[in-house]
Amino acid sequence: MSFRLALRAGLACAAFAVTVALGVSQPAFSQSLAQSPTPTPAQTSPQGPAPTPPTAATPAAPEQIAPPTTPAQPGDVFGQDTTLTARTMIYVKGTGTWDKTFEIVTASLKKIKTYLDKEGIKPDGLPMTIFTASDDNGFDYEIGIPIAAPPNNPPHGEFAVGRTPDGAALKFVYRGSYDDLDNTYETITDYLDEKRLDAKEMVEEYVTDPLTTDASKLVVNVYVLIKPPDTSPG
Repeated sequence: MSFRLALRAGLACAAFAVTVALGVSQPAFSQSLAQSPTPTPAQTSPQGPAPTPPTAATPAAPEQIAPPTTPAQPGDVFGQDTTLTARTMIYVKGTGTWDKTFEIVTASLKKIKTYLDKEGIKPDGLPMTIFTASDDNGFDYEIGIPIAAPPNNPPHGEFAVGRTPDGAALKFVYRGSYDDLDNTYETITDYLDEKRLDAKEMVEEYVTDPLTTDASKLVVNVYVLIKPPDTSPG
């Protein structure tokens, strides 16, 4: 999942090849086809008509890329300006490696839901992962579920009460498997480069429950919080 690194503050931008973005079908690779030779008309001679040249083989059709299984739906957005409002959440935090991201997300959400059920606290929003720092080896995270208000009995141990991110952000909707989400991050990185925008934080909000949804049919809102423009002189 290291493509997420390009969206972190202070990390160098990398050049990526765009493959799949938000479930939109990709165009087929262009492939030049050999032009079939045009047979010459039959010619007559004293010995009779010339033999008909053999018909050129029909060139193979260009290779097609299979469309994604979860195309974009009406209302899906890519780079929509939005403002996030801070909310209270119960969360766990830790450090992980990119190859274990989905396992970390699902295990953490399972722990939090078990805690909320035990304490009789109802969720008040979609679960999310906040990537607070990252490098080539891994990332720091806060995985949480919003609640209406801080609980009367503050949690202890691995659970904590905090606030979700707030501020100006761009919203991107993704549909598909979690493993393929990296392709969308590549496209988001290209989009930010084109717009000359710098990301300061990134949030994944899970529209579909990762614990119960088919792993190939997830819906994820990706929010990229944007650094304000530098207005300092010189």
